[in-house]
Order: sequence, then C-alpha cells, then structure tokens
Amino acid sequence: MMVALVQAGTAATSRVTAALQGFGLAARSVRFGERTAMIIDTDSPDVQEAVAGIDGVEKVSVTRDSYPLASRAVIGHDTVVRFGTGAATVEIGGKSPVLIAGPCSVENEDMLLSTARLVADTGGTMLRGGAFKPRTSPYSFQGLGVKALELLALARQKTGLPVVTEVMTPEQVPLVARYADILQIGARNMQNFPLLQEAGQAGRPVLLKRGPGATVQEWLSAAEYVLLQGNPQVILCERGIRTFETSTRHTLDLSSAVLAKELSHLPVIVDPSHATGRRDLVPAMAVAAIAAGLDGVMVEVHPDPDRALSDGPQSLTFESFARMAQTLARVAEAAGRPLEKKPLFAAAS
Repeated sequence: MMVALVQAGTAATSRVTAALQGFGLAARSVRFGERTAMIIDTDSPDVQEAVAGIDGVEKVSVTRDSYPLASRAVIGHDTVVRFGTGAATVEIGGKSPVLIAGPCSVENEDMLLSTARLVADTGGTMLRGGAFKPRTSPYSFQGLGVKALELLALARQKTGLPVVTEVMTPEQVPLVARYADILQIGARNMQNFPLLQEAGQAGRPVLLKRGPGATVQEWLSAAEYVLLQGNPQVILCERGIRTFETSTRHTLDLSSAVLAKELSHLPVIVDPSHATGRRDLVPAMAVAAIAAGLDGVMVEVHPDPDRALSDGPQSLTFESFARMAQTLARVAEAAGRPLEKKPLFAAAS
C-alpha cells in the first residue's frame, strides 16, 4: 500500500491522478487539513519514484499497516477534531484536554437538564447521554430512543454543551446525526463495518470506542473504515479490556491508549466509568489519563446513581463529579494543558 501526501488544491491532485493513470492505477483521497492523502494500491518502486517527483507531492510512504490513514508514520502530524464555528469551536486533540460527561442513559428531562447544567458549570466540554442503549440483557432498560435525542438537543440549547451519543445501526445514522454533534460507535460495534462506513459518510465527527477484546491494531483498523469514507474526524476512546480481573468491570488499558497515540495521529480519550465499573475508581483513572498526556476523559454522572436505570454503580454523584473536575483542572494546568472553559455554543437561556 502506498500513500501520497499532496498539498491542498486540485492542481497537484490532478497531476498525481494523471501519473497514476499512466500506470493503470487509481487512488482514493482523504483531506487532512491542508493536505490530501491519496491511497494507492501498489508498492511498486517505479510508481513511488514517479509520484514522489510530482510538483506538490510532499511525501510518499509505502506501508504494510492495515491502517495507513490512521498511522502517524504516514500522516505525520496530530489531527485535531474541530466542529462548531467562531467562538463556539470545539477542539479535541489540541492543547487542552476535554471533559465529556453525562448520564449513561437519558431517563427524563429533569435529570438530563440538571446533569447538563452541572457539567457546564464545572467546566465540562461536552454532554454525553445514551438514547439507544445496547444492553447485555434484553430485559434491561433500552433507552428512550428518539425522545432521548430530542432531550439531548434541548439540553444543548439550554446549556450550550454540544452532544455525543451512540448510534447502533447503519439505519440509525441519519436520525442520530440530525441531533448529535458527535456520533459514538460503542465497544460492541467497533467492528460493525457497515455501521463504521455509514457513520463515516454522515458529516459528523465519530468517537470510536475500543472493543473489550480488541487489539490496538484492530482498533486502528476499525478507525480506517471511517477515515476511508473521506471523514478525517475520528476520536479514539479506550474504555477497558476484558482480562482475568473480576474486581473491576474491565481493565483500563492506559498503556495501550498511550501507544495508540504514538502509533496514530488521531486524538485519544479514555472512559474510566465503563473501564472500572466503580465510581470510587473513576476520578483516579481520569486523572491518570490526563497526566499520561491523553486528549480527554468521558465519564458518567447522575443525580441519584443508586436509582439510575443503567450503570448506576459506575456513575459519579454530582458532588464527586465536581471534585473530580476541580482536580482534573489542576492536573491539566500543572501539565501545561489547561482545560478549556470558554462558552462553546450560545445557550438559548
């Protein structure tokens, strides 16, 4: 596999395309900021030499990785996921780590709005909340569906927090994309390739959780499915892997999260709520993720966790979340990466 990084603009891309046609080859292109990555299905030295000599081509790489578009060695610079406009622009993967928080499931308007206000008041960057909930038991609460999406949109309007929520099937993508700022692909769906492809075409950033039994290479290869649709806005989320340990829900694999950031140019965040399954462990693991240089954390918080309809044991109380947010801010400041606290979107009231 060969990847050519081409300067922005159609002239250089056209010259590369014409050269490839001379070899009987075609390329697929993805725009990364000011450059375009052109994927060429060959490792021919002749093609490499010809393409590298074209005006406007910055770099040509030959790789055997299954994730060339996600590879730092190929792309060579950090990708910052940006959305919103002007003063309302949100950045994930920039200098400042992000704090994403909210309930596991949207249960009703009062609980969601009270939680959203807490997240906004304590310096949170985004609101998370499940609308369609994949559960181990078919008898467990499955989410409010479209009603939950409407409530998430209301919370964004009231607090100014952008929204991330999970999409479970390819058919749901257009619906969820109408309400959410970021589409989440859950751990169970990490290798649901039709869903990855559809999400990649939705015009929204995609937050991709690592499956509990997935290797780092499999995780990055899953991201490649989204990138190959022409969508460079992918965020990786480590949420714990299944090991022999039974005292926690999963094992938070911080080492692999850091490795993913070394191997890939994509932003990497951590979900310590799903990883540990215990609210008493969440703050320490969140702090560890920021101290390790990762790009943010996503945690669950609920006004009354013991009565939550899903994942209560791992959800922080309002008080413990506020304390954690303060600690994260201090750690981020000490690391020279202060949490972003400016208003993100203009709230209605």
